[in-house]
Amino acid sequence: MVGSIKSGTPQSGATRRAAVGLILGAPLLGACAGVNNPFGSGGEPQGAAGPQQQPLSVGTGQVKVGLILPLSGAGNAGVVAQSMRNGAEMALSEFQNPNLQLLIKDDGGTAQGAQQAVQQALDEGAEVILGPLFSSAVPAAAQLTRARGIPMIAFSTDSSVAGRGVYLLSFLPESDVTRIVDYARGIGKRSFAAMVPQNAYGNVVEAAFKQEVARKGGRLVVFERYGTDRAMAVRNVAQALGSVDALFLADDGDAVVAVANALTAAGANLRRVQLLGTGLWDSPRVFASATMHGGLYAAPDPSGFRAFSGRYSAKYGQQPVRTATLAYDAVALVAALARTQGGQRFSADVLTNPSGFAGIDGLFRFRPDGTNQRGLAVMRVAAGGGQPVAGSPKSFGA
Repeated sequence: MVGSIKSGTPQSGATRRAAVGLILGAPLLGACAGVNNPFGSGGEPQGAAGPQQQPLSVGTGQVKVGLILPLSGAGNAGVVAQSMRNGAEMALSEFQNPNLQLLIKDDGGTAQGAQQAVQQALDEGAEVILGPLFSSAVPAAAQLTRARGIPMIAFSTDSSVAGRGVYLLSFLPESDVTRIVDYARGIGKRSFAAMVPQNAYGNVVEAAFKQEVARKGGRLVVFERYGTDRAMAVRNVAQALGSVDALFLADDGDAVVAVANALTAAGANLRRVQLLGTGLWDSPRVFASATMHGGLYAAPDPSGFRAFSGRYSAKYGQQPVRTATLAYDAVALVAALARTQGGQRFSADVLTNPSGFAGIDGLFRFRPDGTNQRGLAVMRVAAGGGQPVAGSPKSFGA
């Protein structure tokens, strides 16, 4: 079992230690829209890439780490990538004397670009690959890393691209669903209704929700999917709400408010049930809706991102994108492992330590199948924003 690992003290007078401060060993203690996806519930942006930028390396350490991002990607992909690159470089600067060299590669937002970028990083001696960001780019890049026996820590929110040697450090919807259902059962909610959109995000949360309700001994009274026309789904759920304790709504800010308003218009009294949601609810539109007030959703404890955002803004003069913490945590993690784990630093046994790691957004751990589990808080919707009602766990238990 891996023991406690100190990541070092941040430089430049920072008071907060590097994000991944500990590998949580057994003697000490028993990770698509909104907060989950900067591109909205429709998934990840696609499109033709611009010209790839010149390769760049940062740091002079002996352990080489490839960082693959769509720096010249279409749409807002380039903006997200630049913010994540800043987060990665910030981790490197805050980690005391890291023995790392970041090999930053632009994949242009395409599968072919990711394959080329990963090939370059491997040829230059990368021992681990961080990225790509888009799910479409992960399988092609993984062919190369698996052939070399090199692990990949990607940032996609699509759990289907995880697998042997490919770990996802992202906000996966499954963790949100597990946390909010467990909390709801813990406060006595037994019977559930649910509405989810007919898209890829809805597919994921449907499977996770049905599995978790059954696992926790709950009863699923009605489950509806909806597309652009949600009238029938709204009617069916509104009619069933008299026999349920909780209503799960999984969509982004604008859509979930519209669904709640439609249910109210159909005669549903949403004050008589507990509204439940995912990290997609972390939205000004939700907080501004009186209908949604009192609803509960799972999300990372916001205090970590607030602290990170303050340091990032002071350094770069602008606000980070939400996923910038993923790049920060990835670099801080590999720096900590490089310092403490010797030749086994990026082995599967080390990366899948069941006690997990402590990052900016709370605890996370990689599962052997490449997906992750995060220790999330439970937040209540209020006019001023999300209010914590249950903190993130301090350990993953036995």
